[in-house]
Amino acid sequence: MAHRRPLAHIVRVSDIQPAIPAATLVLIRDRAGAPPDLLMVERAKAMAFAGGMLVFPGGRIDPGDHALAAALGGDDEDTPARIAAIRETIEEAGVPVGLDPMPDVETLAAIRAGLHAGENFASLLAAHGLTLDLDALTYFARWLPAHAHMRIFDTRFYLARWPEGAPAAKVDDTENVRLLWASAAQVLADCDAGHAKVIFPTRRNLERLAQYADYAHAVADALAHPPRTITPFAEDRDGVPHLCIPDDLGYPVTSEKLTGALRG
Repeated sequence: MAHRRPLAHIVRVSDIQPAIPAATLVLIRDRAGAPPDLLMVERAKAMAFAGGMLVFPGGRIDPGDHALAAALGGDDEDTPARIAAIRETIEEAGVPVGLDPMPDVETLAAIRAGLHAGENFASLLAAHGLTLDLDALTYFARWLPAHAHMRIFDTRFYLARWPEGAPAAKVDDTENVRLLWASAAQVLADCDAGHAKVIFPTRRNLERLAQYADYAHAVADALAHPPRTITPFAEDRDGVPHLCIPDDLGYPVTSEKLTGALRG
């Protein structure tokens, strides 16, 4: 018999740090006759959050993302998150998702170098005659964990198709040390074999992504399950504590033993 325990029974609310708004991009590359590949990066082990883990490209939403969103007249939350997901994917992997027109190799390299140097994203876009295509992203999920004495990210996940004609992705060798393309099922198999590690939200999203035959299938499922903010909760199942999520958001696996869940 399941017994749900409020999160406050695991951690005190006063111990939970304010959440940092963030965005991440699930980049999908279709393959004929095979499950699609996903782009993932491996975080440097020295990183305070998810060190040594495989993650999707992404990061925190910064003031420049909000300023650009306001200039575009966009939504107060969704538009800055989409901009951050695009910007971070350029910074971390060198992939020009959501840019119009598609920049050439030299232009993309200049924009990426500018971002690494701390230059304003909006100014870089204007200097190179580029605009954003925010509709290239599909809202997929929103996760807001609650952990004591740890950084907490309120993260929006977006789906995007690999841009046709884009240059090969390349890791930034700063926060991340490795880049890979692999199916969701392959990443999960590597984790089960001890060859890779992912935190709880990434694992649940990989399990969901492993259901899809291609990018169109993923988008259709995302639209069929409008995102709600997911805050994992503890529940005893047959006397064993589990970390759980709601069962009506399209995720095929909704719990994991609390002792084995990696939470960043």
